[in-house]
Amino acid sequence: MTETIDRNFLEIKSIEALNESKFPQINNSIQLVKPADFQINKFFYKNIGKNHRWTDRLIWSETDWRNYVSSSKVETYLLKVENDLAGYFELINHIDLQEIEIAYFGLLEEYHNKKLGGHLLCEAIKKAFLKKNIKRVWVHTCTFDHKNALNNYLARGMKIYKKEIIKV
Repeated sequence: MTETIDRNFLEIKSIEALNESKFPQINNSIQLVKPADFQINKFFYKNIGKNHRWTDRLIWSETDWRNYVSSSKVETYLLKVENDLAGYFELINHIDLQEIEIAYFGLLEEYHNKKLGGHLLCEAIKKAFLKKNIKRVWVHTCTFDHKNALNNYLARGMKIYKKEIIKV
């Protein structure tokens, strides 16, 4: 049986184009994971990804995970509500292209519908543009992602620059 996946690539080219979301009415913090800890990335990848068909990294060994998170191009940020882990995002700095990719982004299921997604995305975009000489921040999303993912990206000021349909 063939399945169709719609994939959208979105970008934002300046911090001035960012449409801020309201600050959530819930005590939260966002912090860089330093030093890098592959167990955090792996935890979120598996727990968020299980509902969205994130599968490419499921075959990674601990060495693959360690190498990825220890790359100077990769930064991982945690969202905490009170002291509980709630979500994360990974930024990949493509220095040669003067752009940053939001590689993975998401909230644990129990933190959905609390107005945290827009806030987390705003912070991801802001942190990306804090880097030197960044000309754009981009992300891709597909039909398997959270039902509000595409709308969240668009609401924050990101624009679709490429669409593709994949048959699997």
